[in-house]
Amino acid sequence: MSQARLVLLSLALLPLLAPSLLSAQESTAAEKLHDLFEEDWQWRLDNYPTMGTSLGDPRGNDRWTDLSRQAIDARDKHPHEMLQKLKRIDAGTLSGQDLLSYELFEYELEAQIEGQKFPTELLAIDQLDGPQFELAQTVERMPFKTLEDYENYLARLKAYPRYLDQDVALLKEGIAKRWVQPAEPLRSIPKQISGQVLADATDSPLFDPFKQFPDSISEADQTRLRQEGKAAIANSVFPAMLKFKSFIEDEYFPQAAEVIGAAALPDGRDYYRFRCRRSTTTDLTPQEIHEIGLSEVKRIRAEMEKVIHDSGFQGDFDDFVKFLKTDPQFYYTEPNDLLIGYRDIAKRVDAELPKLFVTLPRLPYGVKAFPDYEAPNQTSARYYPGSAEAARAGFFMANTYALNSRPKYEMEALTLHEAVPGHHLQIARAQELTDLPHFRRQGHYTAFVEGWALYAESLGEEMGFYQTPYDKFGQLTFEMWRACRLVIDTGIHNMGWNRAQAIEYFKKNSGKSDLEVAVEVDRYIVWPGQALAYKIGELKIKQLRARAKNELGEGFDLRQFHNAVLDNGALPLPILERMIDRWIAKQKAK
Repeated sequence: MSQARLVLLSLALLPLLAPSLLSAQESTAAEKLHDLFEEDWQWRLDNYPTMGTSLGDPRGNDRWTDLSRQAIDARDKHPHEMLQKLKRIDAGTLSGQDLLSYELFEYELEAQIEGQKFPTELLAIDQLDGPQFELAQTVERMPFKTLEDYENYLARLKAYPRYLDQDVALLKEGIAKRWVQPAEPLRSIPKQISGQVLADATDSPLFDPFKQFPDSISEADQTRLRQEGKAAIANSVFPAMLKFKSFIEDEYFPQAAEVIGAAALPDGRDYYRFRCRRSTTTDLTPQEIHEIGLSEVKRIRAEMEKVIHDSGFQGDFDDFVKFLKTDPQFYYTEPNDLLIGYRDIAKRVDAELPKLFVTLPRLPYGVKAFPDYEAPNQTSARYYPGSAEAARAGFFMANTYALNSRPKYEMEALTLHEAVPGHHLQIARAQELTDLPHFRRQGHYTAFVEGWALYAESLGEEMGFYQTPYDKFGQLTFEMWRACRLVIDTGIHNMGWNRAQAIEYFKKNSGKSDLEVAVEVDRYIVWPGQALAYKIGELKIKQLRARAKNELGEGFDLRQFHNAVLDNGALPLPILERMIDRWIAKQKAK
């Protein structure tokens, strides 16, 4: 961030410039900057059509992102070109949000360029977000209001085989260069694919858009679209998916990595250090992160032991966990009852939000279940962002598979994390900051986004949740889960831990179910460093809250603080800290 430091230094010179000259220079630089942001944004919508679909931009609704080597190499030139153009803009004449946008754009471009040293496109498969889910997930985000919408969908169905072929080509290149995923976490992929390939194409969720049409589409067109849709699914999509499944089973698995850690990849240790920096937005080393994790595990374990003692339970930690895992009172027996339970919690949370925030987002959210073919290897829940432009609500996705591993006492913390005041509130609020450039409204620094969501779990007591020792233990279980991530992720990717070691450490400390533990460890294996962001981000936000409360005393307003954290969109943690320090200074001045 050397340029950013120069920018800050140059701010000291601003009072020396004539006000009229400064204003003209600032206007010119700001106009150039926003033109560059718009150029970059339009390039992204042109080159990543499924992103456009998700955001409500229809220009690429008939296409998939081009995964050919030629297209990837061409896209890799883009951040270099943008950075050159950015450096031609006189940042010393910028101020306020424009200066912050400059710094963030530079930060992101430099990180993208640094990441090009590592061919992560060759790791183009995993059990959580692989291409086997791309079509089904994209369908849910596509509009179906006009004849053109349906024609676009048909085009995407027919183009899907080529998309999978391009993915296979990347995976083969990865085999040749030894940039491959370990086999064990991927073992579920063939079943995930088989679960989508049905005997009758009209029974597939992919056919659902052809079951109901808007009145504006004629009967003749409806009949044609149904026929073409069924044929495309049965004759193009299903054979392509089965071909992809055979490749994974017959060619990829035998060549998959034997060691699960990223350090075993070519330049793997440098790659993992990069992933740590990228995920946490800090310069913490893997060893430093590991030590933070050990410290947090010890602290949270003491709190869990206290909850057990205060509950009056007769037995030790393992006995209490066994009780929670086996007593029927803690589990639903019907999937729909679990969803209703989540919706009830969400509604109760909604009523408490005005006590914690000055400004709330307008976009609504819902709760629904993961599809059956996806659920066995998904986490307990995830959040899928909505979009006002796409007329789509955000969704808290709940896992209704294996109900005996989805305890009631974890539901409050999970709702606060995935929905409100966690992911939905933060992401929807950022989307609605219309004065900011698009890249900031849609920004995703994992340490900020996931750190905020984990911090949101801790707000439960202030909102009247975690009233029973079981719910409180559930909240601590989730916090312990994220602390264990710091230890396990660095253990796997930096210290040579095997899968069994990681699972054993998790089971010993977390109280999570065996299924959830296995799914989580497999997630850390295929997403190196991603899981580090949660705890590191949460600790920083808590540190900043404590600092603000200490310095402002009775003048500290929690509602104002929360909006100060959120109302610049997602930020790297060092920049967030700088912004909160400025906010504290402004509050003191008042």
